[in-house]
Amino acid sequence: MRIGLLGTGNVARALAHGWRAAGHDVLLGSRRPKERTDLGLPVASLDETAAHAEVLVNATPGGVSVELLRSIGAPALAGTLLIDVGVGLSDDFSALTHPNSSLGELIQEAFPLTPVVKTLCTMDSTTMTAPGELTEPGTVFLSGDDAEAKRTTGRLLTDLGWPESSQLDIGGITTARGQEHFAFLFMGIAGGVGSHTFNIKVVTRPSADAR
Repeated sequence: MRIGLLGTGNVARALAHGWRAAGHDVLLGSRRPKERTDLGLPVASLDETAAHAEVLVNATPGGVSVELLRSIGAPALAGTLLIDVGVGLSDDFSALTHPNSSLGELIQEAFPLTPVVKTLCTMDSTTMTAPGELTEPGTVFLSGDDAEAKRTTGRLLTDLGWPESSQLDIGGITTARGQEHFAFLFMGIAGGVGSHTFNIKVVTRPSADAR
């Protein structure tokens, strides 16, 4: 599958390496591609990346994501699955840029013909692509209104090492705010355990039939 990743930071690079190792055709999108030729990954402009991709991944800073997507244009994004992994945080990481909503919701509102799925934003980039290196399986969440888009996203998550048993569909795109607002708890846990390489796991009581 042709996957275009908008952004060239740690998250975009980690995901690109992970999906390339799984056999996908990856391309990073940058506003200044000529300055990003040292990444060991193919880099093109944002427009070229969007035109190339069957699936787009938003890995740009959350505070500017909608603006960057608008620079590409709604017609170029229409019908293309957009996986959003960004979180809008202030420069000092003390506040959300969308405290009463979420970046995922704002992207979906701005581009109604583009199915948006929110995922992978409750963990560090090291965990996104190597969940099996943790001491036990964790949970990755999916939010989105389009069922087929979530199924495709689920398959791509499996390619990164997330089995279906670790994937939890929590509902429509409005549930993306739950994922994004987790950012502050993530920072607290990171301080408590002294590392960003961790994940959370949803556990439940066994069903009555299993007792």
